[in-house]
Amino acid sequence: MKMADMVTSRLAKQKETTSDKESGTYLGNRTARSVNSGNTPEMTETLGFCGRNAVKKERENHSDLSLVRFIRTELTRGYFLEHNEAKYKERRERVYTCMRIPRELEKLMIFGIFLCLDAFLYVFTLLPLRMLLAFTRLLMVPCWGLRGSRLLQPAQVCDILKGFILVLCYFMMHYVDYSMMYHLIRGQSVIKLYLIYNMLEVADRLFSSFGQDILDALYWTATEPKERKRSHIGVIPHFLMAVLYVFLHAILIMVQATTLNVAFNSHNKSLLTIMMSNNFVEIKGSVFKKFGKNNLFQMSNSDIKERFTNYVLLLIVCLRNMEQFSWNPDHLWVLFPDVFMVIGSEIAVDGVKHAFITKFNDITAEVYSEYRASLAFDLVSSRQKNAYTDYSDSVSRRMGFIPLPLAVLLIRVVTSSVTIQGALSYVCLLLFYLGMISLKVLNSIILLGKSCLYVREANMEEKLFERPPTAPSSRASSKSRSTVTVPSVIPACPADQSPAPSIISQPAGRAKDRAPQPPAGSSDQLPTAPDEHEEKAETQDEPELKHRTPKKDLLEIDRFTICGNRID
Repeated sequence: MKMADMVTSRLAKQKETTSDKESGTYLGNRTARSVNSGNTPEMTETLGFCGRNAVKKERENHSDLSLVRFIRTELTRGYFLEHNEAKYKERRERVYTCMRIPRELEKLMIFGIFLCLDAFLYVFTLLPLRMLLAFTRLLMVPCWGLRGSRLLQPAQVCDILKGFILVLCYFMMHYVDYSMMYHLIRGQSVIKLYLIYNMLEVADRLFSSFGQDILDALYWTATEPKERKRSHIGVIPHFLMAVLYVFLHAILIMVQATTLNVAFNSHNKSLLTIMMSNNFVEIKGSVFKKFGKNNLFQMSNSDIKERFTNYVLLLIVCLRNMEQFSWNPDHLWVLFPDVFMVIGSEIAVDGVKHAFITKFNDITAEVYSEYRASLAFDLVSSRQKNAYTDYSDSVSRRMGFIPLPLAVLLIRVVTSSVTIQGALSYVCLLLFYLGMISLKVLNSIILLGKSCLYVREANMEEKLFERPPTAPSSRASSKSRSTVTVPSVIPACPADQSPAPSIISQPAGRAKDRAPQPPAGSSDQLPTAPDEHEEKAETQDEPELKHRTPKKDLLEIDRFTICGNRID
């Protein structure tokens, strides 16, 4: 019996020990879970109370995960935007930038359109007068002689070439029947005309990009110094190429104007609607591409040229329609809604396109002020005495706008639409010509004043005074040239002063009366404000120019100071 009691008590003790171990393991797991969840249970003195506490906490947590609590949390939870203040400020600035882009773009567009108008009016007003002066110089050569100068100045040679191209292309355009072209295009289907118009736009851009190179090659071939080795095919082949180009480009623009005229005169206006929707397709092809500042500048110039060309095409369409209706003023009011619809769609598409391009590429609205200053810099630099090119040619190179084909077409349309008979008609024509000259002069004066203001605001005035870059070989050769000593001009110096050796001897190749010239930079790059590091580098490369006085005028002559006395 005693043995049985001992075995029974031993088994009971083993069960109690096992149950104590299991309860300890359970409490340890619960404690670890509560620590991981961030809720540390409050430990009591006895293990039994601790176990009951953990079970109670677990039941409360399960009761909290209810649908009512989830909905209450979703309705009452909040968030703090000030924790990400920089991000939201950037988003707000993007919205303000998109709102400012159309206004800044239209400022650039207006300035660029007036530049194109100035170059376009030059062909009708000042070019005939400059040609007259050049022919007068040729006629006066037998009487007065050359007197050591060349027969014609390079600018006069270019003017005569432009005049001959205009006259030849105008007579060649008489062989193109506008009425036959109109009825031929009107007989095509709407889809075919839509495709034709898109092809004409692409061809116009290709012609514009290659046409200015043809004209520049002709001008340089005709004015190249004769002592140089000949490396060209001759002036006459270049002249024939230029005439062919202007003629083909004028026909291309005529087909564009005819297609637009057919769209205006269609009964259901479906073709005009399709042509306007083509502008919105342009947004898809441009907005989602990566653009830099130079690429955006080229696109802006292209948009300026395209808008001005569309204005001239609308003028041609109105002239042709008014001629067909015997110049009835009532028909003009019929055309105005379509004209305003075309212009409004162009403005809307350009604004939306540029707004999203600047948004996706993180470009600020101030970049259009830089573009406007760059165009103004071209105009101001071309007005200097020793400019590299004419301002109309600089506008053509920068924007791709070539006024010669458009002028040939407009002259052809006006002469075929307006009949001049009697002395009164010629008087009206003379008054109209004088009015165009007045408009050209007024436009040029206003543009020049605005351009000087824009250049000054952009701190680009120093660029106007920079000398053209010289090659290292020419600099080395200039050092080896003979020097001109001027001991008789230098006054006697006091004993405590000594003349600067770099001023006494000057290279013979340096002309004292040379005017500052604009830098010969590429038209694809934007002129920027002068950099301080570049100025320091220039002063280190040319220490002998440290006594130069500040430039106060475009044509101011370099002055040097020797022993306190100024030598002009």
